[in-house]
Amino acid sequence: MYYSFHPDALKEYLDAVCYYADVSPRLGRAFVKAIEAGIDDILRHPQAWQCVEDDIRRHLIKRFPFGIYYCTEGNEIFIYAIMHMSRHPDYWKSR
Repeated sequence: MYYSFHPDALKEYLDAVCYYADVSPRLGRAFVKAIEAGIDDILRHPQAWQCVEDDIRRHLIKRFPFGIYYCTEGNEIFIYAIMHMSRHPDYWKSR
């Protein structure tokens, strides 16, 4: 399996990395590791997390208040959002 980001999801991810890295370089690295671990989990077990809307699933990230919103299409994981969990929960649906 492989994965790809919606362009807005990639921007969310990079913005969050920059935010945490500005707070502390160590925290920025920890955030990247947490997201990468979440993506690895999804690649290994794509159906393991709950559906939140139709075929969109959410994997919550450990230590950080973020979720990865994704769907599977054949051999691909398509990431719709890297969402801070205090944001409006439906903003990504227009993607």
